[in-house]
Amino acid sequence: MIQSNKNGLFAIQQVADMTGLSKQVIRKWEERYGVIQPKRLENGYRVYRQEDVKTLLKMKLLSEQGHSLKQAALLVKEVGENPEVPTLKGKGESLHYEQWNEYVLLLLEKGRHCDEVEINFILKQAYHHVGLDQFLTNIVVPFLKEVGRKWETHEWDEYQESVSSLVVRDFLVQIRRNYQYRESAPFALGACLPYEHHEVPLHLILLRFMLKGWKTQLIGASPAPGAIESLISRLKPNVVLLSATTTIPFETDPQLLQKLDQFAEKQNDIAFYLGGQGSVNYISDYKPRAIRVTNSLEDILK
Repeated sequence: MIQSNKNGLFAIQQVADMTGLSKQVIRKWEERYGVIQPKRLENGYRVYRQEDVKTLLKMKLLSEQGHSLKQAALLVKEVGENPEVPTLKGKGESLHYEQWNEYVLLLLEKGRHCDEVEINFILKQAYHHVGLDQFLTNIVVPFLKEVGRKWETHEWDEYQESVSSLVVRDFLVQIRRNYQYRESAPFALGACLPYEHHEVPLHLILLRFMLKGWKTQLIGASPAPGAIESLISRLKPNVVLLSATTTIPFETDPQLLQKLDQFAEKQNDIAFYLGGQGSVNYISDYKPRAIRVTNSLEDILK
């Protein structure tokens, strides 16, 4: 596995893979704008710290937001170690790059090359090193958010996005299957809505429940119409977590939310929650009575 050396330094090709900048651009920004000062090995090769990588990412973001490279370089220098970098959207917008650690950077490097084996190996290292809570918060979520951003901005293609997301999903499935819980634990059932294929957010939520001592089960992506109601009636969970990252389920079946809400009204001992950006965007057309729409995990677990 190619990774940082024992001093936490990266080669220029790794930095290029992590940032999406070419080696030529990285050298140019160093020499022309002085935003980073990489160390030199005895053979003359440049090596970069994590902070150098984050600085390059911040300058890249500022330039994408409309600043000239000169302006971006001045802003990055001016802010120093302070993560609150002025942007076109207003002063004080926090840049998420500041919170990234070496695992996130390495995952981005391997994700760019669609290296499934190395992505899985890095995930395994990170999970055993930091534990589940920090693994989800500081590694998986930042990585997946950046993967999504790179896909939306066409920096990564669909294959790069798909490989990275699927490897993470499969790893989270393994954790859930092997996680221990008491038989008397409360039970949470997670389900994507019919026609919804993004199940990773539910894996993350269910793992949070497991950290709190719950046992969990997940209905796979895009279940058949009626499957959710059938399994709920059979399994009798304490909590049902429904998810729609997109509005596709509601557009495909305009009566879907109303039917689920009517079903939920009859389940007196079960709490129903619906989350995902697609759900939040859709509820302006229909306000459910028995299903609570929220993207706040704290609301559900309190």
